[in-house]
Amino acid sequence: MLEAWLDFHRQTLLAKCSGLTAGQLRQRAAPPSTLSLLGLVRHMAEVERGWFRRSVAGEDAGFLYSSEADPDGEFDHVDTADAEQDFATYLREIDLARQAAAGRELDETFFHPRRRARLSVRWVYVHMLEEYARHNGHADLLRERIDGATGL
Repeated sequence: MLEAWLDFHRQTLLAKCSGLTAGQLRQRAAPPSTLSLLGLVRHMAEVERGWFRRSVAGEDAGFLYSSEADPDGEFDHVDTADAEQDFATYLREIDLARQAAAGRELDETFFHPRRRARLSVRWVYVHMLEEYARHNGHADLLRERIDGATGL
């Protein structure tokens, strides 16, 4: 059930972005905010990578668009970003996240150094649902501002 809801939210983000040009995907919501649909896609690629690959699977997978010195790079640097490439990266990270979680028990735990706590795979799924739900709400508002589309 957790995987199915996560896939629903992944598809919702893609639906919110469908049919738009690269320029529309880069549009900021409300300056000075750097929030954009493309930024959300890039952010969720980072989030998928961070929670499933780095945390759950223990992979040494670096950041895609941000860094310790530039923590909001996925949002801040979309003006020259290649939208098509960023969507391909997002889809690849989803596939790699699925692979990282495959066969793991929901009660399996790992130590998260920044939170200084043991977290479970179940916790990651629930957190990912919260993360997507929040950002899909942002995507609703962004899409409506771009072309008036609602209810996608």
